[in-house]
Amino acid sequence: MHILLTGATGLLGQGVLGACRAAPQATHITLLSRRQTGLQQAGLDELVLPDFAQAASLQMQLAGIDACFYCAGAPPIGTAEDEYRHVTLGLTLAVARAYAAANPHGRFFYISGAHSNPGSRVMPLRVKGETESALQALPITTVMLRPGGILPEAGTRSPHGVLRFFHALSKPLQGVIVKGAPGVATTNGTIGRAMLQLASLSTPPAVVENREINRLGALG
Repeated sequence: MHILLTGATGLLGQGVLGACRAAPQATHITLLSRRQTGLQQAGLDELVLPDFAQAASLQMQLAGIDACFYCAGAPPIGTAEDEYRHVTLGLTLAVARAYAAANPHGRFFYISGAHSNPGSRVMPLRVKGETESALQALPITTVMLRPGGILPEAGTRSPHGVLRFFHALSKPLQGVIVKGAPGVATTNGTIGRAMLQLASLSTPPAVVENREINRLGALG
């Protein structure tokens, strides 16, 4: 399986990339990044695109990729609505359209969020819901994953200081949190393993909630 991954240096992307690297079925990984990541491994290459709005320019290079794991995004806290909408809806849709045009039989996996709804009064949930609706209108298979709280697995960490502080405090209870509240929290690696499981299905579900993410991505 050849996978296109965005957001590889973020908290979520680090876990998803780690899961892909450990999976024998992920034989080729292409990172789509705004700048060089410096990550190196056999079977790993990188496409650098400073502005994802120009994703159509890479359409030929995206051909032949089995699945896109879209993990890029803007933090919902501290980001103005116009910027959040541009990154979350505009840039995601630009990449998805380019990928769909190059791979009409491909699959696009989008990390949305719990309670995403285009009718929500909460800005991030509303924009995420609008993004889901736009992606589902594309002429390819799309899967919306809706995790709740996302915690880091070993070897990964958030690029945001506030989140790193919170994760450090919660680390001793991380396993208890995920197991005790499987519908509320998960880990970045669990999401990656769940995406790989979903990508192997002939007909994956259109929407996958947190509890199912934990079931699909469980170790052992």
